[in-house]
Amino acid sequence: MSDKIIRILHLYSNDMNIYGDRGNILVIKRRLQWYGYTPEIVEYNPGDKFPDNINIVVGGGGQDSGQNKIQKDLLSIGPKLIELANTGTPMLVICGLYQLFGKFFKTSSGEIIEGIGLLNIETFGKSERLIGNIVTHSQQFGDIIGYENHSGQTFLGNNVSPLGQVRLGAGNNATDISEGVIYKNVIGSYLHGSLLPKNPAIADFLIKTAVINRYGKFKTINIDNHFTDLARQTALKRPR
Repeated sequence: MSDKIIRILHLYSNDMNIYGDRGNILVIKRRLQWYGYTPEIVEYNPGDKFPDNINIVVGGGGQDSGQNKIQKDLLSIGPKLIELANTGTPMLVICGLYQLFGKFFKTSSGEIIEGIGLLNIETFGKSERLIGNIVTHSQQFGDIIGYENHSGQTFLGNNVSPLGQVRLGAGNNATDISEGVIYKNVIGSYLHGSLLPKNPAIADFLIKTAVINRYGKFKTINIDNHFTDLARQTALKRPR
């Protein structure tokens, strides 16, 4: 094992881990090892002490009940997460945590679940579910492939950019063709599946950014993505 450690914070692994989102952690862990680094996974759940020296932050999706369960704790650690984001820490947040990294999530019943305001986004619960296979295109990452299942519709404000433009599916909402968000080194997305196994370019962005932040440089190597490419080809052929 390398003596070069990258610490990955897994936010709310007990309550925000739906549709295989834990797979994002597994991909980052394995690809870090292939690149010659030692991954150190730190799980954080409500009531835990917020850890120091975090290099990557990853969080998943959950039901409204899960969001309610972690909301108070998330607000308490919000300033720490904002500080990490402002100093360039790479983050990936999916679905429920994507919503709560924004200003608020207003449920279909009118309840306001306050977010930490790291992202200038607002989410509104609707009666219609946006569900099915989804493909979006990103200038930075190429085609991004996944699966969406959400009733919250998210709208982007100023100073943030969409992660990609929808080619198949719905994305952030039923109004425009945006999917996800990118702000500094923070990526938010509705894509489950999990996201990173079929989208290694995003995993490598998180890894490269974290390594450069901590060690000053990153040396890339050739990784055999043959099976990933086959999975992507299959997924691209799936109907909505």
